[in-house]
This record gives sequence, C-alpha cells and structure tokens, in this order.
Amino acid sequence: MSKSVIVIGSGFAGLSAASFMAKSGWQVTVLEKNNMAGGRARQLKEAGFTFDMGPSFYWMPGVFERYFSQFGKKVSDYYTLQRLDPSYRIYWNDGFTDIPASFEELKKVFESFEKGSGEKLEKYLHEAAYKYEVGINNLVYKPGLSFSEFLGWSVIKGVFKLDILTSIKKHIQKYFQHIKLRQLMEFPVLFLGALPEDTPALYSLMNYADIKGGTWYPQGGMYMVVEGMYNLAKELGVQFRFEENVKEIVVEEGVAKKIITDKNNYEADVVISGADYEFTESNLLPEKYRSYSAGYWQKRVMAPSCLLYYVGLNKKLKRGIHHSLFFDVSFEQHGKEIYKDPKWPSAPLFYVSVSSVTDLSVAPSGCENIVFLVPVAAGLEDDTEELREKYFQLIVKRMEQHIGEDILGFVVYKKSYSVSDFVNDYNSFRGNAYGLANTLKQTAIFRPSCRSKKVKNLFYTGQLTVPGPGVPPSLISGEVVAKQVIKLIS
Repeated sequence: MSKSVIVIGSGFAGLSAASFMAKSGWQVTVLEKNNMAGGRARQLKEAGFTFDMGPSFYWMPGVFERYFSQFGKKVSDYYTLQRLDPSYRIYWNDGFTDIPASFEELKKVFESFEKGSGEKLEKYLHEAAYKYEVGINNLVYKPGLSFSEFLGWSVIKGVFKLDILTSIKKHIQKYFQHIKLRQLMEFPVLFLGALPEDTPALYSLMNYADIKGGTWYPQGGMYMVVEGMYNLAKELGVQFRFEENVKEIVVEEGVAKKIITDKNNYEADVVISGADYEFTESNLLPEKYRSYSAGYWQKRVMAPSCLLYYVGLNKKLKRGIHHSLFFDVSFEQHGKEIYKDPKWPSAPLFYVSVSSVTDLSVAPSGCENIVFLVPVAAGLEDDTEELREKYFQLIVKRMEQHIGEDILGFVVYKKSYSVSDFVNDYNSFRGNAYGLANTLKQTAIFRPSCRSKKVKNLFYTGQLTVPGPGVPPSLISGEVVAKQVIKLIS
C-alpha cells in the first residue's frame, strides 16, 4: 500500500511538493484555507476585470521548463508565453527609460548614461552568468541541511567568483558610476529581498535572469502558471480540499499523527507544510515540538510586505506599458524605512502593472487593468483604510504627472490589500509578502530547516525555508523537500 502525505497550502511550493510526491507514488492530499489554489498568487475577478493578486514578473523561464519537463510535460502544454519588449519602464524624476529586450539595444541605453558602460555591462553579466549557472545547478537545489552539501568541486573552485562575502551594492559600484545605472541594477534585490548593502553579490545572478533571461508574460496572467501546476497535480492524482483551515498537527512521541482542520481529521505518514513556517510552528504544533523559539523569529530579517491596489479604469492609457517602476524619489530613504527604521514610507518607490496593455482578456473592452505595488516593511501597524487611501492618492497623482493624463477620474473599480490582509489570508508572519530576506546570514544552511528538528515526519517548503523568496525558488523548494521526504522516509 502506498504511503500518504498531507501538504498544507497550495502556493507554488505546495503545488510543486504535491506533484513530486504524487509522481513518486504517494497518496497526496492538499489542504488549502482559501477557495482556490495559488496562495499569494491567487486571482481576483471583479467587475469584468481579472487581477493577479501576487507575483506579476515572469523571470527565469528555464526553471519553469525544467519543472514541467520532469513530469514529461512542457510549459506550452499549460499556458502560452510572450516575451515583453520593452521588458519594463523606469520613471526617474526627470523622465523615463525603457529597458529593451534586445541586449545590444540595452547596451546603447547604458552608453547613453555613461560612456563605456555597455562594455562593462557585458563583463558584469559574464560574471553573473557564472553565478547563475553555479547557483541554480549547485546551490538552490540543495536542502541546506549541512555544509557538506556545498562542497562540490564546481563550488569550491569558484567560491571567490561567487562573491558571497561582497555586497551587491559594492559589486555594482565597481562597474557603474551613474546613479541611474546603479539603481537599475539594484532594484531586483531591493524589491524582493534586502538592502543592496546587505545582500551578497552572488545575487547579481538576478541581473542575469532579468537581462539575459528576459521578462515574459503568460497569456491570461500569472495565475495561468498556478492553474497549469494545479491541473498537472490533479492529473497525477493529487486530491485538493479547499476552504479547509488547518487548526492543529497532533504529535505523539516525535511523530505527527493527525492533522485537525475546521472540517475534518486526517492521518498521514508525512506532513509537508507549505503554510507560513512561523505560523505552522507557533500555532499548529505543541511548544515542545517547535524547532525555533519566538525569539528566533523576532530576530529574522524579513523581506518586504506590500501595499497593493487592484484598479480598473474605464479608459485606455495613451502611453500604457505593462511594467513600470517609479524611481523618482530616494532609493536610500525608502530602503531604510523598510529595513533599518521600519515605518510607513515618507516618499515611496512603487511599481505598476498594466497587464491589459498586453492582454485584452483581463479587462472589459476599452478599459485598463492596473495593479499598484508599494514595498513596505513587514510588521507595520495602523494598516487602516484612511492610510491606504492617502497612499493611493499620493502614488496615482505622481503617476499622472509622469504620464500626463488623468487616472483618478476614471477609476471604476478599486480594492486595496496590505499587511493585515497578508496575515488574515495567508497566516503570514508579520504580514510578510516575500518571506525571509536574502542576507548572507539567511542563505542556504542559515535559513530555517526544510526538515523539522523535533518531529521526524514533518517537513517545510516555501519562502521561509530553502532556497528563498520568489516564484522560481518556490517551485524549487517544493522539489527539494519532496526529494528529502522520499530519501529520508522509507
């Protein structure tokens, strides 16, 4: 008789873990508190508009191809990709810059800011390509349970080339002097992980993923990736239980014996939690079986939370573009207000997605679908409707000034989403949106373990364990933990 596993949560990591377990012959049941799969990548449909509630950048297409290929499938079996050109637009305080998909054209953009920087970009990306190849093939697919995992020859011989002990801020400064070029190269880590001065230069691999790998769009939205993974899981025999909230993991003599939800009780040979790691430990387990103390969690450096707005306009923008980044205020000030002195930002950077520019199916005819995102510190209080409205007015008016046309007068749908919603909907620790920051002290073996230290058949997957935050790492996290289960549980 085949063994059984309960997976808690159906985000990218939970879906990935469930499918790898099912492929290995296990009976798999996924318990999800919300009414659809996807976790933070859920979909919102209202008033004829379709919004991706979470991730909107599709980077590292090779990770997705690799994922589906392990089940004898292709990405194209589930959704259609389009490469965006330009990849995105950056608004400065004195204009904007489009980032072209063509590398040769991008070098010209760099040259327009700083003579010789096109050639320097080639050298920078040559190093980043090495980090990407070594990082993806030799680091991120490791469970992070011991140092010995990282002692392969390719890692040892290239340890200095990986720039683990140098910050990405210093690394970028070696190549580029112009402030705009530095901000362009720093933004992936600022928005997704930590301050550039606290992030290892290893993560220049993100620049390689951005510039060489390209920015893509799944027709229908990022939720099509969730839907593809969900359909694959069902094809493999995975059972899903939606709107079922896990209340307790019953442990006897160091073994998880039962999972109690608000509707049923379940027994399984193994439990994989794709729910927020801290929530699982602090709320679902007896104290004696928790691997980490409350003090441990309070000392973790969290990646940002978000202040989001899902907005429908009853007009088309004249100069609409799919992805825009508004860097017309101080990088340093906003960064400090996320990581060093947590507070609601005084003058926020923000990001805008107008997916209806690329995909007419996500908005009614003649309308525009817009998502605004402001990265904010995790754990902020006073998340009130009045505060949200204040920031909405602030960032939309800034956008109106840049694009030269009215937005506020054409809003026909609006929903806000922020710190308290992440807590309520995802049991998110301190309302985080992206998990743990990618600092040196929170990388690989320094992240919370994917295997419980006190419950022998309890495992973890997702953004608070290995390898880290983001959609591709979450797919990888599910694969990593499934392989550990199969290896360790006979």
